[in-house]
Amino acid sequence: MKIAAFNVQRLGRNKVNKEDVREIIIKIVSQYSVVLLVEVTDVSGVAMETFLTHLNDYGDNESNPYDMLCSESLGPNRYKEKFVYFYRKKEVQILDSYQYADNDEHVIHRQPLVVLLKCPNTVVQKLVLIPVHTKPSNAETELNALHLVVEDVREIWQNDNIMILGDFNADGKYLSKRKKETLSIFCAPYRRLIVDDVDTTTSNKTQNAYDRIVVLENLLKAIVPDSAHAYNFKEELNLTQEKTKRVSDHYPVEVELKEESEVELVEQMEKLELEQMAQRKMNPVRPLTGGRPQGAQKKKADLAATKGKRV
Repeated sequence: MKIAAFNVQRLGRNKVNKEDVREIIIKIVSQYSVVLLVEVTDVSGVAMETFLTHLNDYGDNESNPYDMLCSESLGPNRYKEKFVYFYRKKEVQILDSYQYADNDEHVIHRQPLVVLLKCPNTVVQKLVLIPVHTKPSNAETELNALHLVVEDVREIWQNDNIMILGDFNADGKYLSKRKKETLSIFCAPYRRLIVDDVDTTTSNKTQNAYDRIVVLENLLKAIVPDSAHAYNFKEELNLTQEKTKRVSDHYPVEVELKEESEVELVEQMEKLELEQMAQRKMNPVRPLTGGRPQGAQKKKADLAATKGKRV
């Protein structure tokens, strides 16, 4: 099951109504079972409803459709954004959600809409997603405050299968290497799946890992190895730089969860190997004598004895 976070750069009515741009975003979203869209500026919600309709009319999505969950408009100033989740209804169910609030919007400017997912086809079964879009000038403070969000989630839902994803602004001029090393969510028991050398920007002039996916370490066993990366839709969809810029200045970041059947197969193989080891201990293979099968050695000895007898 693939999960992604995508900063679509001011996704609102104007961008959704541009058919060529909308179709590219739909192609990107359609690759995932769950995708978090960041920097959605659709205050009324009409643009997201329009996008959902077109999304479910695309390709195989008609038979495996999406639903969506939108946050309220977030931000302490006049400029507001939303977090919007799109998820395939046949693969994922939202069991619960809540809008985190710390009574101080200047600590976390866009307070996360946290969701608890039921993912029956994966090894985790239940997964918590915490969305992020920090204000660049406040990135360090906001990222450190995310540890409090995690602790709040753990207390409410008693679940440690937690994934933090979105636009962290955790690189370049917004966050130095020294400051990154001191962030609580970049240290144990957290693990970065998108590391510093991954370029999540579409510009040819920058190379920064602004967008991230971070998990609690216990979730690592459920992650498909080496599946976390930025999806370079410019290359994958063969777009020009100009067309790419019209879609976004960010690439999505993605990761894949192991399916339950995959783990069952591994467990069956491990069980079979243990059974074979136990069987070998009960019935050890005897060493061969002189490099010949024991039966051959016996026949040779009998023949020698026969030749030694007089008739």
